[in-house]
Amino acid sequence: MPVITAPHEHNTEDLYVDLEPVFDRSLYLKVEGFNFAGSIKLKAAAEMVADAERSGLLGPGSVLVESSSGNLGVALAMIAASKGYGFLCVTDSRCNLSTRRLMEALGSQVHIIAEPDPVEGFLGARITFVRSLVDSDDRYVWLNQYRNQNNWKAHRRRTAPAIARAFPKLDVLFVGAGTTGTLMGCARFFREWHRPVRVIAVDSVGSVTFGGPAGRRMIPGLGTSVRPALLDESYVDEVVMVAEDDTIRACHRLARRGFLFGGSTGTVVSGAMSWLARHGDDGLTAVAIAPDLGERYLDTVYQSNWVHDLYGDLSEKELVR
Repeated sequence: MPVITAPHEHNTEDLYVDLEPVFDRSLYLKVEGFNFAGSIKLKAAAEMVADAERSGLLGPGSVLVESSSGNLGVALAMIAASKGYGFLCVTDSRCNLSTRRLMEALGSQVHIIAEPDPVEGFLGARITFVRSLVDSDDRYVWLNQYRNQNNWKAHRRRTAPAIARAFPKLDVLFVGAGTTGTLMGCARFFREWHRPVRVIAVDSVGSVTFGGPAGRRMIPGLGTSVRPALLDESYVDEVVMVAEDDTIRACHRLARRGFLFGGSTGTVVSGAMSWLARHGDDGLTAVAIAPDLGERYLDTVYQSNWVHDLYGDLSEKELVR
């Protein structure tokens, strides 16, 4: 019987969903949402905080500050509450209301950026605000998930080895791209593994991460308006871009089979299914990483008025086909 004293000590590493009955294609989905932070971001948050403590950057009276679209903010809010630090999350208007309320319930402050930077979008505006806070007060400590090497190291140390243990004959791995911490950690691990594994990055249309044109993105999580500093494309075999209406279709199709996943997961699943449709899945052992669960998206991805207002008339038939 597991017994813990801090919330970040618990994380489920060995749960997979076989998606073949849902999509008629062989794909195993690694579920990362069953921890107290509700997403894969707990791993990076815990690793970055631990390193900051070891180096003396964090100590009594410190206030963590971080730019986040949601999931990392929740993870840091939880860890800060557990360890007695303050935490200020700098997010923007796309952050789900339930996510903001969750961070506040954990005792954190949330600052919402209302206007994007004209060149670097909401992310650029968030980072500018964080830098101004850090420059103005020595209590603020910015872990900087966009450049912090412990972001990807957490996944090379934990996420990728867990997949390797479960699937020793893995052929292809699908990973969503946000800060690219998960992507880079897994890609680095499998580059050195005993057999070749194709690592496919999944990104949102409108993201500039892999050089595409900037565009509107309303579902928080994957994609960026500033190229991630952690990204090394030499580790990535292919990139699949997913439109947000296809993200919503994947989420609803999963939900109709009882699996309520978040927007990031819907994007990864849609991209994986698109790739498998083009390349075939006969004999392939394929795994995709599901970063989050769906409860925080009930007012957006799973709310018919929100979907209709942003994406038009996506009929029920289209949503669940």
